[in-house]
Amino acid sequence: MARERNRSIINELVRLHKQHLDGRLPVYDGRKGMFTAAPLPFKTKEFIVKVSNTERGYQGEKEYKVTIKEVAKLNLYNLQQSLAGRQRELPQDTIQALDIALRETPTAKYTPISRSFFSKSFGHGGDIGSGVECWRGYYQSLRPTQMGLSLNIDISATAFYKAQPVMDFALEYLNIRGDAPRRLFDQDRLKVCNILGGQRYSRKLNERQVTNILRLACERPDKREGSIVEVINRNNYGIDDNAKEFGIKVMNQLALVDARVLPPPRLKYHQSGREQICNPSVGQWNMNNKRMINGGSIRHWACVSFGSRLQWNDVSVFCNYLVGTCNNMGMQVSETPCVDIVQARQGNLEAVKNIYRQSAQVLAQQGLEGQNLELLFVVLPDGPNASDCYGRVKRLCEIELGLITQCCLPKHVQRAGTQYLQNMALKINVKVGGRNTVLENALLRGIPLLTDKPTIIFGADVTHPSPGEDMSPSIAAVVASMDWPEVSKYTCLVSSQGHREEIIADLFTEVKDPQKGVIYGGMIRDGVSEGQFSQVLLYEMDAIYRACSSLENGYLPQVTFVVVQKRHHTGLFPEDHRSGAMADRSGNILPGTVVDTKICHPSEFDFYLCSHAGIQGTSRPTHYHVLYDDNNFTADALQTLTYNLCYTYARCTRSVSIVPPAYYAHLAAFRARHYLDDNHSDHGSSSVGGTRMNDHSVPVKPLPKVKESVRQFMFYC
Repeated sequence: MARERNRSIINELVRLHKQHLDGRLPVYDGRKGMFTAAPLPFKTKEFIVKVSNTERGYQGEKEYKVTIKEVAKLNLYNLQQSLAGRQRELPQDTIQALDIALRETPTAKYTPISRSFFSKSFGHGGDIGSGVECWRGYYQSLRPTQMGLSLNIDISATAFYKAQPVMDFALEYLNIRGDAPRRLFDQDRLKVCNILGGQRYSRKLNERQVTNILRLACERPDKREGSIVEVINRNNYGIDDNAKEFGIKVMNQLALVDARVLPPPRLKYHQSGREQICNPSVGQWNMNNKRMINGGSIRHWACVSFGSRLQWNDVSVFCNYLVGTCNNMGMQVSETPCVDIVQARQGNLEAVKNIYRQSAQVLAQQGLEGQNLELLFVVLPDGPNASDCYGRVKRLCEIELGLITQCCLPKHVQRAGTQYLQNMALKINVKVGGRNTVLENALLRGIPLLTDKPTIIFGADVTHPSPGEDMSPSIAAVVASMDWPEVSKYTCLVSSQGHREEIIADLFTEVKDPQKGVIYGGMIRDGVSEGQFSQVLLYEMDAIYRACSSLENGYLPQVTFVVVQKRHHTGLFPEDHRSGAMADRSGNILPGTVVDTKICHPSEFDFYLCSHAGIQGTSRPTHYHVLYDDNNFTADALQTLTYNLCYTYARCTRSVSIVPPAYYAHLAAFRARHYLDDNHSDHGSSSVGGTRMNDHSVPVKPLPKVKESVRQFMFYC
């Protein structure tokens, strides 16, 4: 039975039988859980409730039997002890009851979706295309912090079906214009059907819809802060009957927390450049006067263009500029392609295979038999076919041919600027085995617990199918640093596993030690919700230890296990948005801002770090939660290491929002989704969502293996 229906039944029960409830005002979770602030005058009691029934056109009332039975008494003392740090285990059932009490009123006023509430009264978000519109709302959750219980509120936006005739929806969804289709529909009963408002659109958004909803939801930090305060004032928790019933008082202003700004690291570039040491400013720098610290070599390359509007000369000029940029930045790239640039029809992958074969023949004729093409530039098709072509090219080249590729869009070929060419060169360099930059302190062995003893940093992530995909497997990826002490090169392994399973099933078979001797490790895990912490730690730490023991009996390295959370709703705003000491030009908090008090866990090791500069909208800090730590990191040491690593991300000259090993695992898992059969080729999502039941009886088909000539490099960048 739908939650909305359940709530109407319970609301009617409370209205009619308040005297039997001893005047209590219960709160309800929409399923089987009801909570009261004090005991009811009975242990169990049945009620008969009649409510109007409009399902399937049925008119009149329907009778329901409701049984209320006491199942437990929640003790606030245990919660107080946990919040004071005197008890490690938090009583989640008590927190849940109080959270439901604060959600009772907004659930009745707005459209609830998970932990968020939406309504057009928050302002119409706008049309995002194909019969779908954006609704604004807010997220709300009660969380244990060092201040006690804190109410976490954030601004949200999501997609809803537009309220309109089904005929209009069909025309809009199919992008049909003109009167002829409308006249055709007019002959049909479709014209009398209407889509009711307030229905969430739960399918995967297309690229245009994603762009539109991000544009509509984007807010500058000062405006977003004001929107949150407006929600607090609008809800007016001080007069909320349910909050009063449970003795909950909510402050009407945001919490003020202490923060500090970590200094950026110094980056080392090659000595042949005019600038060998770089001091980033506000989380960014550039490659002017710098050369890659380890430039890769490409002797044999080729190019194929699927861009129908591009001339051959456009592609040739672009390739010349790109090769010149690579060489100027420290790579060694042949100035001429192995075979002539090929212009191919959209989707004609035979052209790629022909280029690969012809290159091998040309090299053999030059006395280089056994050598193959090392890099293929691919200009993707125009428009919506680009994404499909990208996936098919990656699958063909990485699985069948063993060929590194670099793709680009036609618009960049026609007007490629210096910054774009430099960023592409950075990606190409690491794909062929080079390194762009390293931390100066890493070379000087000046990073405690990292450079003073051999260490591997692992990153892991699991991506899940998009909503509506019933059978597609989830994809797990693990990356590991291979170049201690610099820790900037990462190899990766990927595997498929059960639909929407977060635990990495084959971790034992995937974690391998690349060198002899005692190695220390740190696991950085992305994509884990708080409710999964203990399960992930139990299974994945056990897998790591089993893998290490398989290398040498009794080998148990010291491990630090950290969960990275980006999909949370804790926002940090500068006290003064115009102060250069607190905010950047966008009004966001400065890169390096770290908070490890007040809003953090009352007894566990966690912190919030904003490691990137805001470009548009409001920067969201990343939450790092240490689940296990053999290495005994201090807060300062782990925060500094994490922040410094964010400057080593290979694809750009900016510090990034999450630590690179987790970022790389995320990229690798998304790349591997292209390796699935066409029936499972959706791009997926790393968020936990979807409402369909998992079918565990369906066997999971293993992913095809990436060729060794590709896998040895950071091909996923």
